Amino acid sequence: MAEPILQVQDLVKHFPVRAGLPRRTVGHVRAVDGVSFDLQRGETLGVVGESGCGKSTLAQVLMRLENPTGGTALFEGRDIFKMRGSELRKLRRDMQIVLQDPYTSLNPRRTVGDIVGEPFEIHPEVAPKGERRRKVQELLDVVGLNPEHIHRYPHQFSGGQRQRIGIARALALKPKVIVCDEPVSALDVSIQAQVMNLLGDLQDEFGLSYVFIAHDLGVVRHLSDRVAVMYLGKIAEVGTEDDIYEHPQHPYTQALLSAVPVPDPTLRGKREVIRLTGDVPSPANPPSGCRFRTRCWKAQDICAEKAPELEVRLGGHPSACHFAEEHPHVIA
Repeated sequence: MAEPILQVQDLVKHFPVRAGLPRRTVGHVRAVDGVSFDLQRGETLGVVGESGCGKSTLAQVLMRLENPTGGTALFEGRDIFKMRGSELRKLRRDMQIVLQDPYTSLNPRRTVGDIVGEPFEIHPEVAPKGERRRKVQELLDVVGLNPEHIHRYPHQFSGGQRQRIGIARALALKPKVIVCDEPVSALDVSIQAQVMNLLGDLQDEFGLSYVFIAHDLGVVRHLSDRVAVMYLGKIAEVGTEDDIYEHPQHPYTQALLSAVPVPDPTLRGKREVIRLTGDVPSPANPPSGCRFRTRCWKAQDICAEKAPELEVRLGGHPSACHFAEEHPHVIA
């Protein structure tokens, strides 16, 4: 197999908790706490989990918007976190991000032409000044918007159209990897499907690799080649679409799948619904051992004493559970 375009190993991001006068550090929020994965060229890796599990922090660290506490991330064999100057500038071209909220991620005082063309101002070597208008119009056309609307402002577009503008901006520098941080969570369901289809078409056309972050397993199924399920800063299970959706092993994955709506009414009563008790523990004070044990129906003494490793178990794909077992949860 070819070398992955992105290799993440034991990535850690802790935020200090400060209190008192003078301010002193009294603890840490363990937002990302030892995450490892590879991303192949042209692949989509879905990262799924509840709010607060560390998904967006992972995206910010990968994009160098936050500095890591520990770990490495290699882009084409080079450590992202050691890049400086021109090397980091080149990385900004090769890795782009699509943000979650299309209503706040676009500057309301700038026209669409200015927003999509801004990357050309920062990286003028990509497009000479005389060609920028044409390139912006081409980008708008690629994402399904009217090229003649470059003088309009974000408030004149719908939510789905605004997210297409954000995607066009991310495409401007011809990146190799795009981190999609919940790009459809703020959109209506019908518009979500349109944006997902657009992302799939763009991937086929430009050979893009995606890290696609979402909180809904149902959303990422048809776009992701592999899926990583996160819980409280760690990866609980990772595998192919078939592994995760038809043969989930980790109890948390099984619970998430049981919450995905089933479109066929004849099947709704035939699938077991798993209801988790309790709240997600604070990432500032996670449970000992397995972090999911306080909500898990399989938990035993060993779960509090020893954190399970993310390793290949009986189903042939990695999961982090002492009592992992297949639990068919096929979603139509």
